[in-house]
Amino acid sequence: MKKVIHNKFDKTLIPSLPRITFDGRVVVVLSEMEAERAVNYLLSQPILGVDTETRPSFTRGRLYKVALLQVSTHEVCFLFRLNLLGLSPSVKRLLEDVTVPKIGLSWHDDTMALRKLGDFESGRFIDLQNQVKEIGVEDMSLQKLYANFFGQRISKRERLTNWEADILNDKQKTYAATDAWACIMLYEELMRLEQTGDYELLKCEE
Repeated sequence: MKKVIHNKFDKTLIPSLPRITFDGRVVVVLSEMEAERAVNYLLSQPILGVDTETRPSFTRGRLYKVALLQVSTHEVCFLFRLNLLGLSPSVKRLLEDVTVPKIGLSWHDDTMALRKLGDFESGRFIDLQNQVKEIGVEDMSLQKLYANFFGQRISKRERLTNWEADILNDKQKTYAATDAWACIMLYEELMRLEQTGDYELLKCEE
């Protein structure tokens, strides 16, 4: 039986779906020494999922710089605290790497935010928003895409929390890691469907 996916997923169905979270190891990176070790490990992997978090502003005209870069494999996710590290040499090396595919969502926006910390040449990044269009999916949000492809719900409850807090709590760490890891899962499933044709696209009525 072919997998049924929708060009636009009904967001009202999302709250009823089972919740999915990253259940691997989460490592918080606070120093350049830790960043160097993390980047060496990450660049030995076949594929990475990436995302960023920024402290929300509730004051007109006040904007914060990106505070967190999360980079995940299938089993472990590293949380680079950029509000402490800045665009360190190791972080820059990771972002400029052209060997390992790094899967993100709306990555152009993340790149613009990261460049406010320092200039770098963007390496090998793949944006899921471009990829899903190739099979007729029009949704752009991670939550709707994951619900569409896997029938599971990614919670966005922690999105507007303080990503510059002295210590990230467990819920924040899980949230950040899940978003990066989910990009890998979506990309691999998308590649499988494209290669096998084992899906049926249902178009919603306008």
